[in-house]
Amino acid sequence: ANRRDISCATAPQSPGSTNTLQPPSPPTPSPPSPPAPSAAAAAVARVSMSHLQRGLAKALAATGRWSRREANRMTADARVCVNGVQVSNPAARVRQSDRVTVDGELTPLEVAPPRLWRFHKPDGLITTASDPQGRPTVFASLPGWLPRVLSVGRLDLRSEGLLLLTNSGPLARMLELPSNAFERKYRALVCTGQERGVTGAMLRAMGDGLTLRDQTRFRPIRAVRTPLQPAAAGHEWVRMTLVEGKTREVRRAWQHFGFVVSRLVRDAYGPFELGELRPGEVEEVPRRCVA
Repeated sequence: ANRRDISCATAPQSPGSTNTLQPPSPPTPSPPSPPAPSAAAAAVARVSMSHLQRGLAKALAATGRWSRREANRMTADARVCVNGVQVSNPAARVRQSDRVTVDGELTPLEVAPPRLWRFHKPDGLITTASDPQGRPTVFASLPGWLPRVLSVGRLDLRSEGLLLLTNSGPLARMLELPSNAFERKYRALVCTGQERGVTGAMLRAMGDGLTLRDQTRFRPIRAVRTPLQPAAAGHEWVRMTLVEGKTREVRRAWQHFGFVVSRLVRDAYGPFELGELRPGEVEEVPRRCVA
């Protein structure tokens, strides 16, 4: 027998017993490992467990009835009681089993199931709840049947395409974190002018990671020209993939080379795609695609 297949560990011997080497029992087969969950599924799992104990304002916001800011304000204004005691600290820890009232009305701390929607943001909408300049907002344009939602990241005023919406703050943060490596895919119409054009050197520099003149550092961006897509003279379409999503990252990257992005469309965010959604349309992502 092969020595590697025989255990050399011996147990204490009882009187009269002999110390012999015994072949080991056949190993018990291990159950197959489950597939690694996606980052989106992990986000949902964490959200579903996060209600065990949390800050009061956070727990109120998780019910879907108020925003986090509104919950903070209600608590600070002493409108909230926990188990019959008035609480003015938004960070006070509560459990789902606690009896919470707001303005005397019983408010069960039931966590709304995380949900996700795809929205085709048109050009000309700002991604904010309200705008001091009075510009039209994404949230004012949404249909009335949607619950209270927040955006996963943002698209600036002149950008269009896929904007994810969710009723869950923790899920939004999980999808936004660069460490989770959700790729954002864009089509950028770059205005180069008649005398210059997008070069391979520019695309390689983006792939290596740009450092702007103000010392802002961008992670590597995959950029590929798409000559088959029609463009006016002095313009070129470029497909771009990035994972960080800093403010106006695509536009600032091209400004670094002296170009302007005249149109910017987001086609995908992680596994979620714009697809055939028309501008202004919203559609819920099936739960099986998230969990």
